[in-house]
Amino acid sequence: MNTAAIRHDTDWIGQVVDGKFTLIQWLGNSGHGDVFLTELPGDSPQKAAIKLVPANSPSAELQMVGWSAVKRLSHPHLMRLLHVGRCQISGTKLFYAVMEFAEENLAQILPERPLSPTETREMLDPLIGALAYVHQEGMVHGHLKPSNIMVVNDQLKLSCDVVQTAGRDVKPPPTLTVYDAPERARQGLTPAIDIWSLGATLVETLNQAPPAWDRSKHTDPLVPSSVPSPFAEIARDCLHTDPALRCTLNDIQARLKPASSVAAASKIKPMPTVMPAPVAKADTTRLRMAVILAAALILIVGIVFLATRSRPSGSSTAETQTAAPVAETPKTASPLPKSSPAVGSLKGAVVSRVLPDVSPSASNTIHGTVKVRVKAAVDSNGSVSDASLESMGPSRYFSGLALQAARQWKFKPPQVDGKPVPSTWILQFEFRQRGPSVTPSEISPAL
Repeated sequence: MNTAAIRHDTDWIGQVVDGKFTLIQWLGNSGHGDVFLTELPGDSPQKAAIKLVPANSPSAELQMVGWSAVKRLSHPHLMRLLHVGRCQISGTKLFYAVMEFAEENLAQILPERPLSPTETREMLDPLIGALAYVHQEGMVHGHLKPSNIMVVNDQLKLSCDVVQTAGRDVKPPPTLTVYDAPERARQGLTPAIDIWSLGATLVETLNQAPPAWDRSKHTDPLVPSSVPSPFAEIARDCLHTDPALRCTLNDIQARLKPASSVAAASKIKPMPTVMPAPVAKADTTRLRMAVILAAALILIVGIVFLATRSRPSGSSTAETQTAAPVAETPKTASPLPKSSPAVGSLKGAVVSRVLPDVSPSASNTIHGTVKVRVKAAVDSNGSVSDASLESMGPSRYFSGLALQAARQWKFKPPQVDGKPVPSTWILQFEFRQRGPSVTPSEISPAL
């Protein structure tokens, strides 16, 4: 039976699999079976995906064996296989597997834009971790490509429904692609097959197209010059036609480790207030002078700001300037009472703003303006305690950059009766090719 008949010849939407899983929406055909949206039973239903494979297909029994083995696997970056079983719908005998629901996959992103080197490095770390775990468990993915690199609850995960035991003589796909290693057509599944697929996927991630390769010529694929280092070298070492010459996952991790450690440190550690490296004596003197001048400038700006806020609303600039000497008299210099409106109803202000760090390759994909609204909850110390999306716009990538930047903003908290209080701000991010911009507005408390 052709698996396409599942969705075309029979209207199965609304059917219930095994008395538990309702077929809500057809999501697509993976080449091994059809996938539908369903829900997990319970008081709080959760979305899930269910894959149906005709029981009379040539590899159905083998698929069922593979699913039973995969069900025991558990890794944070490997999708979970929740249920497997047999069922019958409209007289058709089927095997089914229920797994986590993925909001999107890498194959949906790449037609719009390639990933930046930073994004690619961040993708590789969890991907390699999941592959290494699969291999350590004596299994092989066998179908690594962008469409099988998923996003589940904003977390990258590798698909699980095609994983099989290593060494098993699994029939190759009817049509071999550049993601299928040369030996895929003539021998069983091995970890080296996944290494080849990883190399092809890496090239497409940065180039929006897999490497050019003629399977009949028995030569290594060509890695485009547009792929930057160290990814180009990694891809070439993955894409040797001789499996014995391919690199290992440990080799790839070793090449990425120095740079990834620096990137992680820059994200997690706060900016140091003291230069960590020793500086020359002359440089130290200049640094101290710069700090003193900066502190003096801040003090002057603060005095001017307070003088401006405390003057009557109807005063002009000239009146403020002439009244300044009077402030030295004891009567004017006395502290304002706490009930004064100037102290009791001060609005908040932005102290430090952070713009999203958009890579040049991502900026080039913008046509017009991408708008993202972030709601920031600010505590009484002026730090962002929580940030959420009011409007995420058309791109999950730019929404994530806006959230990450918003969490680093600092504010001067508003005051009520002379005391700092929490507040809420809306940050309107606008991404354009020339760069991002932000418009902040305080929405609470109402003063």
